[in-house]
Amino acid sequence: MHELGITRNIVSIVADHANGRAVKRVALDIGKLAGLDARSISFCFDIVAQGTVLEKAVLELNEIDGLGKCRSCEIEFAMPALIMSCACGSRDVERLAGEELKIREFEYSDEASQVLTNQAAC
Repeated sequence: MHELGITRNIVSIVADHANGRAVKRVALDIGKLAGLDARSISFCFDIVAQGTVLEKAVLELNEIDGLGKCRSCEIEFAMPALIMSCACGSRDVERLAGEELKIREFEYSDEASQVLTNQAAC
């Protein structure tokens, strides 16, 4: 289960940025095409956070739907799977969304909010 290792990295990154302050909330963006099980990350989070500044934090998961764009006809379409053909028949598809894994933000106990941009968890 690689979700355990990824969750350890998430907890470590947030703990490092929290600088010893208790964390109340962590918000993650997880793409549905990222090859991760959001429920497993949620389960692992509670275990991995024990004994850290994230111990009482609430984990919010925002699942991002897959989105692709055909390079031939330039139509954007939903991608429920990593490899798909466009309605025009082309397989030359650029994935625009759905592979994300990022810590969107977290909130300290002192009500200050920290936003992490472009911070990958793995």
